[in-house]
Amino acid sequence: MQTLTVRISDVTQVKRFVALAGVCPAEIDLVTGRYQVDAKSIMGIFSLDLSQPLLLKYYENVDDGDEVYENFKKSIEDFIIE
Repeated sequence: MQTLTVRISDVTQVKRFVALAGVCPAEIDLVTGRYQVDAKSIMGIFSLDLSQPLLLKYYENVDDGDEVYENFKKSIEDFIIE
């Protein structure tokens, strides 16, 4: 499992993020506090507190140079915060 911190702050960003996550074959969740939702669910994301950073959990095992993970990570780079 890999984790990233992301920020999704408005309706347009939620729609874009869900579209990007939806084409990824891996299971992906977003977590804030004690709430965890499917990152491919627009309704799930809207149930989270979007004023705070979200923890993204990518559940596939990632080997060095894993192309699927790297492509997904690159596609959501606008949402990733350090």
